[in-house]
Amino acid sequence: MNQIDSETVSFAPDDAVLVLEDGQVYVGDSYGAIGKTTGEIVFATGMTGYQETLTDPSYDRQIVVQTFPHIGDTGINREDPESSRIWVAGYVVRDPSPTVSNWRATGSLDDDLVAEHIVGISHIDTRKLVRHLRSAGVMRAGIFSGDALLDDEGRLKTVAALIDEVKATPQMKGLSLYDEVSTKETYTVEPCGEYEGKEPLYTVAAVDLGVKGMTPHRMAERGCRVHVVPSTITFEELTALNPDGVFFSNGPGDPEQADPEVELLRKVLDAGYPFFGICFGNQLLGRALGFGTYKLKFGHRGINQPVKDLTTGKVEVTAHNHGFAVDAPIGETVDAPFDNGHFGKVFVSHIDLNDDVVEGLQCVDIPAFSVQYHPEAAAGPHDAAYLFDRFVDLMKTSKEENRNA
Repeated sequence: MNQIDSETVSFAPDDAVLVLEDGQVYVGDSYGAIGKTTGEIVFATGMTGYQETLTDPSYDRQIVVQTFPHIGDTGINREDPESSRIWVAGYVVRDPSPTVSNWRATGSLDDDLVAEHIVGISHIDTRKLVRHLRSAGVMRAGIFSGDALLDDEGRLKTVAALIDEVKATPQMKGLSLYDEVSTKETYTVEPCGEYEGKEPLYTVAAVDLGVKGMTPHRMAERGCRVHVVPSTITFEELTALNPDGVFFSNGPGDPEQADPEVELLRKVLDAGYPFFGICFGNQLLGRALGFGTYKLKFGHRGINQPVKDLTTGKVEVTAHNHGFAVDAPIGETVDAPFDNGHFGKVFVSHIDLNDDVVEGLQCVDIPAFSVQYHPEAAAGPHDAAYLFDRFVDLMKTSKEENRNA
């Protein structure tokens, strides 16, 4: 393993090199595809669930570092992906598993990374790297291997040249990415489990901003027919679906660059549809209500984040993947700032116990709530699954009120 903070580092043509924009360099072995990738480098703290991590669209344009040292033991299968492809820009692990040992496996993680052209690096000191990112904050980085290490004349590039390539990468703050990952065509997930083959109890319009496959499945398990719609859907197209509730999904990028979605959501709220948002959807509800958002130093990513539900006092271990958060007051019910309290009162319903970051919003006067984390929780934990029940209850109450009106 070789990592150094100056340009005196040496590497060979058959190495893989990770370069951070602040000048740190890590030299290791290639893992996955050979080539070049750049993006924002972040770390995920889950001990399991690497396949769900890789296929989460919220990781679009990000190089993911796994803090757990041994990755790939269980290989890959065709049941666990959260979307149709791997979305991470690059992958960093300490020790890739040399063997695959799981009865569900259909292949190795390394082979899957190669097949999907995901450039990675292994056998570096990921502990040192993560400690640095926690201290300095996440930043742009690049992984280089093979011909990407060579200049036009076939000579090894200098570290300075590699850093220049990294710095040419757009920063995550200011990027609009949800259209990039959204479905292009509406598709429908029918009720399943005990509700399979039955008429749906409720119809949900789920706006795909980078949705994970397990999310509409969790609603379908509760008797919902879920129309997963593109991010470009208009309010008129949404209402034509005659939904009982509206859902905004997780997704990548800066919520400050999502004005069209904020305007769509305000129309949804004005129309009185029950609303539930997850992750990016939480940030958009915050913006629709008039709160600001901001970028976290290194974000929350993993499946072991402690969150307190302030409405019940219950502490949950939850799955996260976000680098931005809502700026709202904790511990008090306030008028939503937008348009002099147009949407009534709101309070912070959940907080992260590690750093007091806002993890949920609850509206008082309209049927809307959201959380910053992932209650669908593939690959676990399932402490927050009750939030889908809250959404169903909200739709039930609204439907009964409309029937009796």
